[in-house]
Amino acid sequence: MAFKYAVALTGSIATGKSAVSRVLQEEGYEVIDADSIAHTILNEQKDTIAKMFGKELLLMQGIDRKALGAMVFADEKKRKQLESLLHPLIYERIVALSQILDAKKHLYFVDIPLFFEGKRYPIQKVLVVYTSNEKQLHRLMQRDNSTKTQAQQRIDTQIDIEEKIKKASYVIDNSGTLTALKEKTLRILEEIQKDFI
Repeated sequence: MAFKYAVALTGSIATGKSAVSRVLQEEGYEVIDADSIAHTILNEQKDTIAKMFGKELLLMQGIDRKALGAMVFADEKKRKQLESLLHPLIYERIVALSQILDAKKHLYFVDIPLFFEGKRYPIQKVLVVYTSNEKQLHRLMQRDNSTKTQAQQRIDTQIDIEEKIKKASYVIDNSGTLTALKEKTLRILEEIQKDFI
């Protein structure tokens, strides 16, 4: 059975999941990264995506992710079209990787940004990374060089972080420094390890 030894790692966009993922990997844990898989599949499906949304999205190295993102986050119908193409393929690949990791009988993590939104993954334990909406907005604008409106549009496509916290098995508040985040992650890790003994 897939996901027996898995903990889902999620949050909302720009809350600090990637930083937590790095700490977990530094501690020797394997992390299946849904975003990285999505980028690979996006390029594998570039011709289909170009047919769906326009040839101008094609670049030498694959799909212009920034242009595609701007398009689908401004149009819910297009976003749903893209999701219905990509999500089953991403799921298939994550399940295959999870079966390999489950065979090792060790705790591992699956970094899935849209874990609650997709309702696709039967993972029992969920670690949510959160920060205030204000910090999230600021980080997203800085990270993607986007306007406040563009950043808020992206945040609004996801379930409110407060709702995610209510459904979480474990929570990390990423409102402080990277050092504080590492300390909190290590503390939560001890808690998670006890649950998997």
